[in-house]
Amino acid sequence: MKWINKNKQALLAATLLATLVSSVFPAYANDKEEIERLRALIQELDQRVRVLDRKQEIAADEAAAKQKATPVVTASDKGFGIKSSDGQFEYRLRGLVHLDYRSFGGEAYPSAVNGFLARRIRPTFEGTVFGKYGFRFTPEFGESGDGTSNRSRVIDAFLDARLDPAFQIRFGKQKPVVGLERLQSGSDIKFIERSHVSNNILPNRDLGVTISGDVLGKKLNYAVGLFNGVVDGGESTTAQDTNTGKDLTARLFATPYLGTDSKLAGLGFGVAVTNGNTRNNSLVSYKTPGQANSFFAYASGTQSNGNRNRVSPQAYFYSGPFGLLTEYAVVNQEVTSTLGQNKLKNDAWHISTSYLLTGEDASFRGVKPYSPFKSGSDGGWGAFELVGRYQEANIDPNAVTFRSTTAGVNYALNASSWLVGLNWYLNEDAKFAVNYERTDFSKGTLNGKQENFLVARYQLAF
Repeated sequence: MKWINKNKQALLAATLLATLVSSVFPAYANDKEEIERLRALIQELDQRVRVLDRKQEIAADEAAAKQKATPVVTASDKGFGIKSSDGQFEYRLRGLVHLDYRSFGGEAYPSAVNGFLARRIRPTFEGTVFGKYGFRFTPEFGESGDGTSNRSRVIDAFLDARLDPAFQIRFGKQKPVVGLERLQSGSDIKFIERSHVSNNILPNRDLGVTISGDVLGKKLNYAVGLFNGVVDGGESTTAQDTNTGKDLTARLFATPYLGTDSKLAGLGFGVAVTNGNTRNNSLVSYKTPGQANSFFAYASGTQSNGNRNRVSPQAYFYSGPFGLLTEYAVVNQEVTSTLGQNKLKNDAWHISTSYLLTGEDASFRGVKPYSPFKSGSDGGWGAFELVGRYQEANIDPNAVTFRSTTAGVNYALNASSWLVGLNWYLNEDAKFAVNYERTDFSKGTLNGKQENFLVARYQLAF
């Protein structure tokens, strides 16, 4: 544009010069040759300006086309990614690492081993193509969850079709939309280990398809799914199913005051169910909060054999720095073994609270410190959060018929736990946490005994 302005100024100067010559020096004005020469000069300058104008337009068009075709590379708290300039294609690499130190005490499990543990090592590759279609692949290289082995496996492997906010489809290995606490990301959970509801009753991950969406101004979320079906607290593989029975899942969750100025804006509540017929699903055990021990284990060969249904009412409430999440889950299932057949009813519940001492707003999705931790005189201290939980798990008394009688295996039909803890969020990606949880056992050979579980964790999530 500077070149264009300069040439326009030259054209104006030439025009003024011609006018001046014709008016002040009429002798020269009568000279036709001189007038024609000036006119030709003006036309030449005008042509040059037009050419420069066109070149500038072409250069601007080429720059815009280049910018439109150039992808955007990002590196932030959301991970590393590359995105097309029109936003239709995006690929991200994220990660989650949990490194723990665990200490066990109490009379229930005197041989429990203390030590360091890589609880989760999960890289995630995810993305979007053509704006509406997504995918996620997350392998696991950390501890398997049973406290005794280390194995690699696939955690998430699914495809999404986000056709409309009110209608979305997910196909593959995923979290069935059933448990409220389970739906929180591993990086957002308030406690180092999830509750009895998540770990011992409701499904963890399964292979199937879910249709979900937000309706009524995003104040009601619905989800229905069809899955292979897993045992209580279980996780499927990506292999072919071993029986033809399938689980139907459904959930409704309402946030009626969302987006309003009401004091109840952070209230959400709902109910989820699963129902299916299962054959030859081997039942395993119900773990203590520390996940390294089991307070009830089925005998080898015990299987679910018939109808299995679960019901889980659930709710949360967030107001300023305060947060509360609670849910109940009950499972009714037909069980069979060489020892007999019966219909068992097991249940669990928890109420979990949190309070941000540094005043940040609590939420279901995590914490963003007002003043992230940074060394130096202008640095902050991050965010500090107190957490507490009470929970119970109850096993049907008729399950005693099917329990493991292997030497040294004790059991309880009730496990009641209380927990206190502190979370220190250095920033949105890094967190230190410490939890102390005491579990009291009753109604079995573990009656009157306890498990004391002290655990510290460093988390890095990006």
